[in-house]
Amino acid sequence: MAEVLLKIISSCEKCFLDDKIEDKKELSEVTMLKNERLSFQLAYTIAGEGASVRLHCPISLDSPLADKISVAKVECVPVTVPAYPGNTDPNYLRKTPGLYPDMLVPFTLEGQPLFIAGNQLRTYLFTIEDPEGIPAGEYPVSISILWGDVTKTVTLKVKVIDAMLPEAELIHTEWFHNDCIATYYGCEIFSERHWELIGNFMEAAVNCGVNMILTPVLTPPLDTGVGRERPTVQLVDIEVKDGGYVFGYDKLDRYIKLAQEKGMKYFEISHLFSQWGAIHAPKTMATVDGEYKRIFGWDTDSTGPEYTAFIRAFTSGLLEHLKGLGIDKQCYWHISDEPTLEQLESYQKAKALVADILEGCNQMDALSRYEFYETGAVGTPIPATNHIEPFLEHNVPNLWTYYCCGQDNKVSNRFLSMPGQRTRILGTQLFKFKIAGFLQWGFNFWYSQYSIHPLNPYVDTCGDYFVPAGDTFMVYPGNDGKAVYTLHALHVYEGLQDLRALKLLEEKIGYDAVVAMIEESAGAPITFSEYPASQEYLLSLREKINAAIAEN
Repeated sequence: MAEVLLKIISSCEKCFLDDKIEDKKELSEVTMLKNERLSFQLAYTIAGEGASVRLHCPISLDSPLADKISVAKVECVPVTVPAYPGNTDPNYLRKTPGLYPDMLVPFTLEGQPLFIAGNQLRTYLFTIEDPEGIPAGEYPVSISILWGDVTKTVTLKVKVIDAMLPEAELIHTEWFHNDCIATYYGCEIFSERHWELIGNFMEAAVNCGVNMILTPVLTPPLDTGVGRERPTVQLVDIEVKDGGYVFGYDKLDRYIKLAQEKGMKYFEISHLFSQWGAIHAPKTMATVDGEYKRIFGWDTDSTGPEYTAFIRAFTSGLLEHLKGLGIDKQCYWHISDEPTLEQLESYQKAKALVADILEGCNQMDALSRYEFYETGAVGTPIPATNHIEPFLEHNVPNLWTYYCCGQDNKVSNRFLSMPGQRTRILGTQLFKFKIAGFLQWGFNFWYSQYSIHPLNPYVDTCGDYFVPAGDTFMVYPGNDGKAVYTLHALHVYEGLQDLRALKLLEEKIGYDAVVAMIEESAGAPITFSEYPASQEYLLSLREKINAAIAEN
């Protein structure tokens, strides 16, 4: 006879349709800080004879925290590239194409039944959150389903610690692609509808722990095929007049104000020169004799006299405007993304064009060769997590790091094929190594590689066979113009919460004592590539951290 089975499990779990519920470890009690976002999953299935029957069962929630709990259905999405061919890292859940759990579809318990399909393991995600703080205490959270005349109930005991997570110190940017939003929703760029959508997705980014927004003063020269163009999202208006340039900042001001209203703290000025060596200019649009047209781009020598005159005037004017807004110290400038050692000369020449103007400003670029940084060409380097060791060994100040598709072996990443704890461990690593900022390139990149054509992210999660699923975006575009969140974004956020909890404990017992706790639990020093792979390590460590916060 068929039987409905329920189990509360950790949010780190990823339940595939053909997984077995008995293989998932039950979560019976957990602690959280007062203003923390705590998530857990309800796993459910039908087992036994007749299990192929599809059931719909009323579901209910009983808890003193009920008004602080939201629910989402964890839906599976198609994954064609779970990992690169030939990858030998054993710390993946699967490496075969198929359906992977990821999308979090909002669900209202009232009036909606729980649909249960036989021989399939599915989950709902429950999230407890009150930014103002939940009073300290112990709270049961009980979930019941009615199966015929039988009520099945599972309960999680939640203990709220009398402490608040501090505000994040880490600067965190996930590149925000305004053009992808306009393309997907079919609206004109910077139309009122586009501005509304931009605001919605900025808010979603903040909810994912992002506090720095990519700000396209010029259309970002990122992930664009040589000779190709992305849609124009240039925020600074430019007019060529009397042999010079006149700049307008109305759209930029609106963008900055909107970002601040949504909770952004920092502004990442888009790159002033082309990707991969700073050899060319970004796509630059201007009004010339009444005609709006491109004046610089792939056909422009980045150090030629025309672009030199322009970029100096542009950078000077922009910096003065940002100073006038009082945010220049919250802005970070880029020259060019991921220059190689072979491109050092072209990078240095490009940087020299604006070096005097940007002296004293925050400047940073992604690069992964310490020898490049050693030349003094980059103020703040952003090495990838699998190339960070030389930078750590030389105690580079205010060090950032990043990961993207290439960080697929040993290090943390957010691929759908990876265990949730592998994604979440990043927060603990960032704490140990005192990392100042974290960058990832795809908050909402819904194009193919080199931005050749748009994609439907619900159908293609891999950028048209470009990268492993999970790399190109953190959220899906919802039908209501708002973001649909994901498990892999949740795991990133949980890691950032761990980081904040570790920082709070550091204030109480000191950095060395906190690191000792981390590594005592691990049994060995952790690095970006060496760390316990088990879910139990990370969950038990967090419980120990919470207990130490409560005691101190």
